[in-house]
Amino acid sequence: MRKFSKKYYILIILVLILIGAWLWQGIYLPKEPGTQTEILFSVEKGQSLRDIASDLEKQGLVKSRFLFELSALALNSARKLQAGKYNLTSSMNIPQILNKLTQGDTIKEKITIIEGWDLRDIGWYFENKGMFQAEELFEVTGFPAVDYTKVSDLPQPMDFSEEFEFLKEKPNEVSLEGYLFPDTYEIDPAAPVGEIVRKMLQNFEQKITPDLREEIASQGKTLHEVLTMASLLEDEIKSYEDRQVAAGILWKRLRSGWPLQVDATLTYLTGKASSELTKEDMNIDSPWNTYKYYGLPLGPICNPGLEAIRAAVYYKDSPYWFYLTTPEGEVIFSKTLREHNIARAKYLQ
Repeated sequence: MRKFSKKYYILIILVLILIGAWLWQGIYLPKEPGTQTEILFSVEKGQSLRDIASDLEKQGLVKSRFLFELSALALNSARKLQAGKYNLTSSMNIPQILNKLTQGDTIKEKITIIEGWDLRDIGWYFENKGMFQAEELFEVTGFPAVDYTKVSDLPQPMDFSEEFEFLKEKPNEVSLEGYLFPDTYEIDPAAPVGEIVRKMLQNFEQKITPDLREEIASQGKTLHEVLTMASLLEDEIKSYEDRQVAAGILWKRLRSGWPLQVDATLTYLTGKASSELTKEDMNIDSPWNTYKYYGLPLGPICNPGLEAIRAAVYYKDSPYWFYLTTPEGEVIFSKTLREHNIARAKYLQ
């Protein structure tokens, strides 16, 4: 009886050792040690652990889907797997794969938002890259050139003001036009639109320094007003010095009760070039039309870069009241309407 019991226990121990060895080599030894070939692996939003494990096995990344599921449950990782696209290799063991999937170490794609792009430009950019439709962006940011107090058939944009203090100065009735900071970003191509917008807003918050905000406040202006002015400069004028002078002209016009009459606001509304604008365009009934309405537009007409924002803040006073930009990009400043009309006849006709 004692001999039988001893053999029995020895057998149990051997079985446990074999099971342990099988588990260890299945979990900790990769399927193909040393291989450098990367395999694109996708985790879809809402995909179950079982389906993820099955896909890993089918693509030759793990030896056993059962062992992957077991490891995920044992390591408390099952609910932490993140959707996205990943570069994996069969030289990775299960804990390494789990770590990558739970950390969200997805494939990053570089995108570049150009200074002066408006929401339409950004939406079409993402659409052309096959990431999402332009309208999906507008549903998050708000539609361009829309006064939300006047419409009822469009979805309200997402409210990020609880996350970003600077947005509390932005009127609720306008989109996030102007606040999507132009820059190069590394993003997860599978990330939702709201997450990408949030990344741009975070960058905006970092770029608009406390010193810049203090200067804006000391002038009795709001960040939204400065951003709106900067968008006019960004769209029409290229050099920093010329932007400073033009900003001085436009701020002076506002103080004096003059209309701004900036062509860029009409190109924003119509999509036309300045040379194509008509008298009918100047009568478009929109709070962005600076020919029809006095004061700044309701909001920015594009997303200006930091240089244009700084020019709007650190503007230069001058004796000029008018300016125009030639087809070659040269800015002509004039002191009187007569001088301005002569310049128009010379450079624009």
